Amino acid sequence: MTAVLRGITWGHSRGITPLLAASQRYEELHPGVQVQWKKRTLQEFADFPIEKLTEEYDLLIIDHPWVGTAAATGCVLPLDKYLDKEYLANQLANSVGGSHESYNYEGSQWALAIDAATPAASYRADLLERNGVAVPQTWEEVIALATKGKVAVPAIPIDLLMNFYSFCIAHGAVPFANKDEVVDKETGVAAIRTMQQLYSLVDSQLFDCNPIAVAELMSSTDDYWYCPFAYGYSNYSRAGFAKNLLHYADVVTVNGKKLRTTIGGTGLAVSASSQHQDIAVDFAAWVVSEDIQKTIYVQHGGQPGHLQAWLSPEANSITNGFSVMCCR
Repeated sequence: MTAVLRGITWGHSRGITPLLAASQRYEELHPGVQVQWKKRTLQEFADFPIEKLTEEYDLLIIDHPWVGTAAATGCVLPLDKYLDKEYLANQLANSVGGSHESYNYEGSQWALAIDAATPAASYRADLLERNGVAVPQTWEEVIALATKGKVAVPAIPIDLLMNFYSFCIAHGAVPFANKDEVVDKETGVAAIRTMQQLYSLVDSQLFDCNPIAVAELMSSTDDYWYCPFAYGYSNYSRAGFAKNLLHYADVVTVNGKKLRTTIGGTGLAVSASSQHQDIAVDFAAWVVSEDIQKTIYVQHGGQPGHLQAWLSPEANSITNGFSVMCCR
C-alpha cells in the first residue's frame, strides 16, 4: 500500500522546484511512498493559519513567526522529540544566521530551516558599469542614485516594517528590548525620517511590490539599476532564470555601521495530524540534511538553510557567487 504525504509550500521557483526534485528522488529511494506538493501565494504563506493547514497536509513550509502558534496549539510536531541530538546539533552548528534558532520556541524545535534569507543589496552590474556608477557602499550613495530614479526597493507594509527594525538599530536601539514598547519614540522617529529620505524618491509602483516583484522588475527591464535591501533570491543570479542577471552585495552603512537585517527564509514542519508521521519526519530530516541541501536542493533552484550548502563551491558556481556574498 502506498503512503501518500501531502505538502504545502509557496509558489515561487525557489519554494516549489527543489521540493519537487527532492521528493522525486525520495520516492525512488523509498518505494511505496509518494510526496505531493501544492503551492500557495507568498501572501498566503505569510498570513494563512498553519493550524488550519495541518488538518490537510503532512508537510508544511512555514515562516518562523508561526512557531508561537505551533507551540500554543501543538498543530505540528516538536521535532526535538523525533530527531536525534546529533542531527539537531549539526543543524544548529550549520545555521545560516539565526535560521535554525528562529524555529525554536519554548524549548522545542517546531521546524527545520530548509531555506535561509535576509535582506541584501542587488544590482544590475551591466547597467552600473555602462553608466560609470559604482555599487553603493553608504546610505548617502543610495540616496544620490535614488534621486536619478534608478533605485528599486520593495515597499509593501511587511517589508517597510522589517526595514524599520533595521533603521532603529542603525539609530542605536534594538526593537523589542522591553515589553512596554517596540522602540523609544526618539529612535522610532529618527528611523522613519531616514527611511523617508529614500521612499519619498522611489516610484510609487514600488509600494505594491514585494521582493519577488522588485527582482522581476530589475531583471526584466533596464529601469532600475540597484536595490539597497530586499530578501535575496539566488534564482535571479542564475544564468537562464531571467532575462538579465542580478548580482548581490552586502547592505550599505548608515551612520558608519552596516545595516543589521532581519532573518527570513522558511522552515519545514510536520503536521501533528499526519497519518504517516514517521515517514514525514524522515523526509524532513533527509531534505534538510547537508548532503541533499548542497546537491539536489540547490541544484534545482533552492536557497538552502544549511551553511555547508552556502559555502559549497558548486553552489556558488551556479548562483554567480550569491552564497559567498551572503555568508560574509
